[in-house]
Amino acid sequence: MAKAMTKSKIADHLAGKLDVPKKTANMFLDELASLAYREAKNTFTIPGVGKLVLRNRKARMGRNPQTGEPLRIPAKRVVRFRVSKAAKDAILGGR
Repeated sequence: MAKAMTKSKIADHLAGKLDVPKKTANMFLDELASLAYREAKNTFTIPGVGKLVLRNRKARMGRNPQTGEPLRIPAKRVVRFRVSKAAKDAILGGR
């Protein structure tokens, strides 16, 4: 299995494709990330890739795997990433 692309490799690729300095490509990635963090509470969409959404999880019963003792897991908010249909089709191939 191939290694995942690092931020530096992504910036190199973008800089080459867009004919901009690597520093500008790095700045773009940083700004995109900070915008996504700031706007995730309103659902942040990257067209063709997916979207970040906030979900509320209900409280539920779980168990301690070591002792088997039941315990209550409290309700909480979580961030989820939903992959777009276009990305799924491009990666997995159309069905």
